[in-house]
Amino acid sequence: MSKVSRIFVNLCRFVVSPTLILSGYVKAIDPLGTQYKIQDYLSALSLDGIFPDWTTLGTSVLLSAIEFSLGIFLLFAIHRRLVTKLVLALMGVMTVISAWLWIANPISDCGCFGDAIVLTNGQTFAKNVVLLAASAVLYRHPLAMVRFISKTNQWIVINYTLLFVLLSSIYCLYDLPLFDFRPYHVGSDLRKGMEVPDSAAQPEFETTFILEKDGERREFSLADYPDSTWTFIDSRTVMVKEGYVPPIHDFSIETAEGDDITEDVLSDPSYTFLLISPHLENANDSDFGNIDQIYEYSQDNGYNFYCLTASGEGGIERWRELTGAEYPFCTTDATTLKTIIRSNPGLLLLHNGVVIRKWSHHFLPDATQLTGRLEDIETGQMPPDATAAKIIKILLWFALPLFALALADRLWAWTRLLKRKK
Repeated sequence: MSKVSRIFVNLCRFVVSPTLILSGYVKAIDPLGTQYKIQDYLSALSLDGIFPDWTTLGTSVLLSAIEFSLGIFLLFAIHRRLVTKLVLALMGVMTVISAWLWIANPISDCGCFGDAIVLTNGQTFAKNVVLLAASAVLYRHPLAMVRFISKTNQWIVINYTLLFVLLSSIYCLYDLPLFDFRPYHVGSDLRKGMEVPDSAAQPEFETTFILEKDGERREFSLADYPDSTWTFIDSRTVMVKEGYVPPIHDFSIETAEGDDITEDVLSDPSYTFLLISPHLENANDSDFGNIDQIYEYSQDNGYNFYCLTASGEGGIERWRELTGAEYPFCTTDATTLKTIIRSNPGLLLLHNGVVIRKWSHHFLPDATQLTGRLEDIETGQMPPDATAAKIIKILLWFALPLFALALADRLWAWTRLLKRKK
C-alpha cells in the first residue's frame, strides 16, 4: 500500500473517530435527553407506549457508550479489523435512519449530537454519507491505521473507556448533565430567550383554494383566483418557509383556574422557586421532606413557589396525598418541562426571569444552605461559570491518563525496537 493511501486512510480515521467521540459523549452526559429522543423515534413509528421507560433509558446509555467507545478504539487503532466492521455497520444504520428523516421528516432534529449541535435532517444525512464513505475506507484497509497502543496494553484503554463513559452516564442520571446546552441553562434570561427580533424572518404561508364549476373541480392560488362563477369547495394552507423561532418558544405557566401567569413569574424582581415535574405519576417522592422545607422557607421569606407539571388533576391529587404538598400547582407543556431540567422532580431558582440555580431532587438545598434571605447568601447568587473547570477535570481524569499510557507504551516499543536492531 502506498504512503499516500496510508495517509488517506488515517485521515478518514481522524474524521470518523472524533465525530463518534463527540456524538457519544454529549449523549452519555445527558442520558435522559437521549431517552426522550428515542421515545420521539418510537412515536414517529407509532410504537410509543410499547417499551417501558427502563428499556429506552438502558438503550440510551448503551448507545452512547458504544458510540463513544468505538470512537476511542478507532482513535487508538484497537482491534482494527473488528472495530472498523462495527463502525461501518453503525454508520450504515445511521445513514439509513437519516435518509428516512430527510425524506419523511417525522422528527425535526435527529439528536445525533444531543442539544450541543442541532443539525437539520438534510445536514445530518449529508454528514452520515461522508462518515459512511470514510468508514468504508477504514473497513477496506484496517491495518493501514497506525497503532497508538500495543496489543499488550490495549485492554487498559478498553476497560478504562467503558468505565469512564458508563460512570459519566450514571453520575449525570443521579445529578444533572455536566454541560447544559439547552436554553434554560443557569445564567439564561428566559424573557430574552422568548423575544423575536423586529428584523427576524417571518413564516410564509401558501393557500390553495379548491373551487368547482360545471362539475369540474380545480385548484387555484391567491394569484390566479377565478371570478365569482366558480363555487368555493375547500381550502388548505401550508407553511412554505419557516420564520425565526426563538430559543424559548413554548414556555407558559397556567394556574388551576386557567390564568396565564408566565409574565408575572418572569418579571418578578424577587426570587421564585419552580418545582419541575413533567409527570407527577413518575416523579421520585423520596425527597418530599426537603421540598416541603424549601416551600416553608419561601413562604417565610416572601418568595413565590410553584410546582409546574403536565399531570392532570388525578396525578396532582395523588402527589398531594403522598407528600402532603401545600404549594400551588400550575400547568406547563411536558416537553418544555423535560427540556428545562433533567430530573423528575427538579428545582429551579429564578431571579427577575434569570435562571440562578438548578438542582436535581438528589441534591436539593437544605437548612444549612438556606440560613438567611437569598439576597444575602451564596445560594441566591449566580454561581461562577464552571465550564472550564469541568473540561479540565475531564482531561485530567480521562484524556491525560490515556495520553500518558500511549506515550509510555510507544516509548517502550521504540526502546525494544532499538534493542532488537542492536
